[in-house]
Amino acid sequence: MFQSFINVFKIKDLRRRILFVFLMLIVVRLGSGIPVAGVDPDVFKNLFSAAGDSMSFFDAITGGSFEKMSVFALSITPYITSSIIMQLLTIAIPKLEEMQRDGEQGRKKMTQITRIVTVALAVLESTAMAIGFGQNGYLTEFNALYVILVIAVLTGGSTVLMWIGEQITEHGIGNGISIVLIINIISRVPSDLTSLYEQFIQGKIVAKGILSGLIIAAVIIGTVVLVVYLQNAERKIPVQYSKKMQGRRTVGGNSTFIPLKVNTAGVIPVIFAQSLMQTPVIIASLLGKQNVEGFWGHVLKGLSQSNWFKPDQFVYTIGAVVYILLIIAFAYFYTTITFNPLEIANNMKKQGGSIPGIRPGEPTSNYLQEVLKHIIFIGAVGLSIVAIIPIVFNGLFGANVSFGGTSIIIVVGVVIETLKQVESQMMVRNYKGFLD
Repeated sequence: MFQSFINVFKIKDLRRRILFVFLMLIVVRLGSGIPVAGVDPDVFKNLFSAAGDSMSFFDAITGGSFEKMSVFALSITPYITSSIIMQLLTIAIPKLEEMQRDGEQGRKKMTQITRIVTVALAVLESTAMAIGFGQNGYLTEFNALYVILVIAVLTGGSTVLMWIGEQITEHGIGNGISIVLIINIISRVPSDLTSLYEQFIQGKIVAKGILSGLIIAAVIIGTVVLVVYLQNAERKIPVQYSKKMQGRRTVGGNSTFIPLKVNTAGVIPVIFAQSLMQTPVIIASLLGKQNVEGFWGHVLKGLSQSNWFKPDQFVYTIGAVVYILLIIAFAYFYTTITFNPLEIANNMKKQGGSIPGIRPGEPTSNYLQEVLKHIIFIGAVGLSIVAIIPIVFNGLFGANVSFGGTSIIIVVGVVIETLKQVESQMMVRNYKGFLD
């Protein structure tokens, strides 16, 4: 592994690309510390403290930018939302599906549409935030000038991050948007580890401190290992291609497989479930209604992860059950609309391929659908375990950290994919890769 890192920097082109990525990430982190004019950052820091863990995920993916209300407060969430929307619309709108299949030109058009939708979403989100902040007294002055200023700065910051991500993809080592996302997440890790150290180790007797440190390390390492297995696990469906004559030659007859990933939907189900449950809590916090009494007060407490698995109010852990059920439901939903077994079966049939023991065409499609149902459930359960472990730890032991299972899934997935990208470029130059 160490030799592989040395080999990376021996290649001039790779060295230049990695340096470019490093410089771009410095810009990202510098921008995350510049506050928006007309906004008092201390107000938002107090607001985050009052909201508890309900905003921890947004704080993590923005690298603390949202808490500081910096120029990059929206981060790349509008781009991620835009990409998901476009992916869903591709299934529903034949014109977009045709554009997606139209090679390089189609890909460029889809990218341009995604950019436009991203800017539109950024404007919409920043407008709602600016007006909401002004009405609640979070702006130094609530007038048209300050509202327009906040909208322009937040939208511009999100657009700049989108541009930086695209530049990293083109001139760096790929996965630009994802790399921008994980650098924000990783930036919160030192403060979270410091918080854990101060809470569970500092000032404790030696034996208790060592035990606490070992438990924390075991939870983190165990979660990362589980995510690695979950990201790499796949069900291989064997495919046999029939022999056919082309002129005087016999071609085909080879065998291959269809790799069906166990975690077919990636981190999307967790993000959907988390966003759906936290949105009412965040809205209530912004409106100053997080401490309402009665039925709706109990509902808000049940939706907030900060109340789950606490021994003194375990009844609110019912929210965790709802959370797990939503993850499983979204895993099935997202995979169903993005994976088309019938299309795969028809393509195999056209190319003379078939699954041993299964007839081509519709029977193959039904078989793939049946296999997919089982592995989706396994993947969704794995996602649920990864997502819930840090929440259990936070609830039972009173830990307060911003990174959780979702963050770990994102970071591990992007790191694995980036290493594969670098490895492929090294293999072209006859070097061994990281994963050999």
